[in-house]
Amino acid sequence: MRRVLILSAAIIGLSASAFAQAQAPAQEPEPQLPFRLGGSNGPAVLKADPNRPAPKLADGKVDFSGVWTGGGDAPLSRLLKPEEFNALLTPAGKKILAARTADPGSDPYFACMPGGPLRITGGFGWRLVQHPTLNSTHIFMLQEGNAHSYRQIFMNAKHPEDPSPTWYGHSIGRWEGDTLVVDTIGINDKFWLDQAGTPHSEKLHMVERWTRPNYTTLRRDVRLEDPEMFTKPIDITFTAKLGTPDSEIFEYFCIENEQFGARHVEDPTVKPLGR
Repeated sequence: MRRVLILSAAIIGLSASAFAQAQAPAQEPEPQLPFRLGGSNGPAVLKADPNRPAPKLADGKVDFSGVWTGGGDAPLSRLLKPEEFNALLTPAGKKILAARTADPGSDPYFACMPGGPLRITGGFGWRLVQHPTLNSTHIFMLQEGNAHSYRQIFMNAKHPEDPSPTWYGHSIGRWEGDTLVVDTIGINDKFWLDQAGTPHSEKLHMVERWTRPNYTTLRRDVRLEDPEMFTKPIDITFTAKLGTPDSEIFEYFCIENEQFGARHVEDPTVKPLGR
């Protein structure tokens, strides 16, 4: 008899719960933030408008500000012909590249370390800031992804005589008409120049020429000189696209010693946490 009473009470309880749920008003689903980490997932690119001129600041300098995508993530071997790229590497450069090609998961970028001055404008969204907007003394590149770091360019300045090597090096800028020329030295050798593993040494000297041919495009012409890794200077060109007016760089956490990169190379089915 006791079992019958318990079973009856359970049925009544379930029925009451179902009745209450049926009578309760339907709840609106909580609004979700758009899932975007950058790269192919965003930010949305503004429709190309080659006839719309680049904006200018009050001092007459070209306004490079905005949220951009791309501009430094393509492997050098893809931008050049394979045989041309191979000929540009010294024996030391070829040896390092071969080791990295055999172990792609060893890219420090996968461990959330900075990717250097080229890759800071890589597959994630990034913002360029000219400060102040009138007669800028500094230009900043703020990266959304990876180490969520920044690069600073000192305008109309000089390099220190013997700069301590750092991830982004020491960058100085000047204007040549509508072209921003950036000269960088003092770069450490702890990162890969690109995702394919192109090597460099602390003797790397990078000169960039930034132009904005139209409203939606940034052009970046780069010369790389490194006598230890390259047989002669390498000239490459990157293009960045402007995000839509509502684009922002998102909060992104990447902690040093992250293990996803190596695990993903070993097993491509591994999914990152939170996705």
